[in-house]
Amino acid sequence: MREELFLPATYAEAVPYPAFRRLRAQEPVCRIPEPAVGPWPAGTGFWAVFRHADVKHVLRSPGLFSSHLGATQIRDPDTPQDLEFVRAMMLNQDPPGHSRLRRIVAAAFTPRAVRALEATIEARARALIRGARGDVDFVELVADLPVWTLAHIMGVPEQDRRLLYDWASRVIGYQDADYADLSTAEGLTPMGRAALAHRPASPTHPDGRPVNPRSRAALADMFAYAHALAAREPAGIVASMLAHGLTPAEFEMTFFLFAVAGNETLRNGIPGGLLTLLEHPAELARLRADPSLLPSAVEEMLRYWPPVMDFRRTATTDLELGGRKIRAGDKVVVFHASANRDETVFTDPDRFDITRKPNDHLSFGFGPHFCLGAHLARTQMRAVFRELLPLRVTLAGPPVRLASNFQNGLKRLPVHLA
Repeated sequence: MREELFLPATYAEAVPYPAFRRLRAQEPVCRIPEPAVGPWPAGTGFWAVFRHADVKHVLRSPGLFSSHLGATQIRDPDTPQDLEFVRAMMLNQDPPGHSRLRRIVAAAFTPRAVRALEATIEARARALIRGARGDVDFVELVADLPVWTLAHIMGVPEQDRRLLYDWASRVIGYQDADYADLSTAEGLTPMGRAALAHRPASPTHPDGRPVNPRSRAALADMFAYAHALAAREPAGIVASMLAHGLTPAEFEMTFFLFAVAGNETLRNGIPGGLLTLLEHPAELARLRADPSLLPSAVEEMLRYWPPVMDFRRTATTDLELGGRKIRAGDKVVVFHASANRDETVFTDPDRFDITRKPNDHLSFGFGPHFCLGAHLARTQMRAVFRELLPLRVTLAGPPVRLASNFQNGLKRLPVHLA
């Protein structure tokens, strides 16, 4: 049933690649219902887009497919006020507003800026991997690297960096109770403890409805921390956002983007990459025999295990896509995970091939919203896998997937390092 492509429980088992393949061939643009999930109410349904060319068309055409009208998550924000608030995020804007915010944020993610961080990223990855032997949860182990890197960029004190992990868990993992309930509130600075006083006492409203995890109310502690950090580090990158004239909402949502997006993508992408290698031992042996293949291997990991599976747009006008008539205001959801296995673009797309070239995957998006942190993400992935290659790595238990229709994630990946 098509509704399975929306249900988070589907992805707790596996990404439904066979269904994507069938729909690319038969109904490359089709209607998907949004049934209620636990306490979350049913939605209006959406148009799903599965082919690589159509996904690219949607992503490069903000005049037809808006990030701003309904934001970029499948679920609609609960209230008009919630929608207005999330629209302040760069991710949820169209040009020219998006372009203005992107210019402000881009300075932290230029190739030159990332090159200046490479040595520290490599040292951190080396310390993490070389300090771990025996049975470990690889998800927990490598979660430290993107958190540490972002904390370093943002000027977040060492004691508070795990707050970034906590905020990302609450936002990204709200469909999975194991993930959303993670808490890292120990050993904080006074600034961190003060921010926690703003954390909502309950994830539900008095009437039992869940609080939107992306609303200002749900993340009041994160935003309180952002303002305190800007005041504490007036010369830092966080304070510089305010100096560039961002509105309070734009400042808060830009902090959100730094703290959550760059963190969670790698937190899922690196373990997913390792599991993919372990499931393809011939390719792992090939990479160990020739470590110069690491850059192309990272690209293939990203194609094969896209950390973000889909993004939403909203049609701005009546139009036709993939032979279907779409009305103004309809939700249009592009599936990167399907586009990355499109037979018309990738030869033998279900085969994991670390030498695959060209590799036009869409895991970092396409068009005006192409991920600003792509270069930083690749740098961190290469650093981790460079350290892992000399080791003997084996599965020490069954991997446990995240129940999410957005992030392609693992909650646990037990491995033995020797």
